Amino acid sequence: MTPYSLLRPLLFQLDAELAHDLSLASLRLAERLALLKLYPAAPACQPRRVMGIDFPNPVGLAAGLDKNARVIDGMAALGFGFIEVGTVTPLPQPGNPKPRLFRLPEAQGIVNRFGFNNLGVDQLLRNVEAAKFRGVLGINIGKNFATPMENAVDDYLICLRKVYPHASYVTVNISSPNTKNLRALQEKEALSSLLQSLKQAQAKLADRYGKYVPVVLKIAPDLSLEQIHEIADLLMAHKMDGVIASNTTLSRDAVQGLKHADQAGGLSGAPVREKSTWVIRELAQRLQGSLPIIGVGGILSGDDALAKMAAGADLVQLYSGLIYQGPGLVHDVCRKLA
Repeated sequence: MTPYSLLRPLLFQLDAELAHDLSLASLRLAERLALLKLYPAAPACQPRRVMGIDFPNPVGLAAGLDKNARVIDGMAALGFGFIEVGTVTPLPQPGNPKPRLFRLPEAQGIVNRFGFNNLGVDQLLRNVEAAKFRGVLGINIGKNFATPMENAVDDYLICLRKVYPHASYVTVNISSPNTKNLRALQEKEALSSLLQSLKQAQAKLADRYGKYVPVVLKIAPDLSLEQIHEIADLLMAHKMDGVIASNTTLSRDAVQGLKHADQAGGLSGAPVREKSTWVIRELAQRLQGSLPIIGVGGILSGDDALAKMAAGADLVQLYSGLIYQGPGLVHDVCRKLA
């Protein structure tokens, strides 16, 4: 029995978002009191070079848990090989009305409809600059809710230009189900136009800063095989640096009849595991190693991470699994991969 297994029933008595905020505040306090130095280091497991970046291990923190980059140092102490913060937008926004986070413990799932709640890109960068962490940092960017879809590319370019000098890589999030019509950017013509704009901006920024920062795309699990092939072909055509598969799902097939299953928003955790792994497998077959895949969705054990790797992922990320298994999940995955 782990300390987290004793604490979890208490946390699960609280509103899900309140428990989330308290957990981050506790981690930040432990960081300030230097208590995290007592936390055991993660076991060495498969350091690798991906996208020209040296990852000390292939287990990362997915975007969404630390939207404003407030606990980077605390997360790093848990043993992650890389950390992704955000999603961040050009301007601060409150997100959708509360309640907007719901647990489905019988299925080890979570429904959220946060809606890119964040303090804006400028505050995120102040937090990044204040952190001591010097490891691999991904910054996940999105569009403001109030920005018309025809101007969405402008928001992504604003964020890309601002975060570029601070990021190890940048993730372009076009797959959240909680910003109206955002997933329309995954359609062929819209996506091709967006990728072209991003690559042009990336080339100019690489010249300006004298360094190349990879740009990757985060996609949804709710795609047809034809859509996956179209996206893979566009990623190759535009010479994108990587792809993250996948975001949360709108499907409720795996949680029918459970409390909160009918809540609007994206479903994550164990119920999305098979869908995300399928997307990874189909992407890998189409891409044939031309660009790396970061696998995320439903990893609650080392075996789940191995399945993502077997499907074609080069790296993996955790989020909802941490809610159900606790921070020890990072070590468990590392041990399994080792």
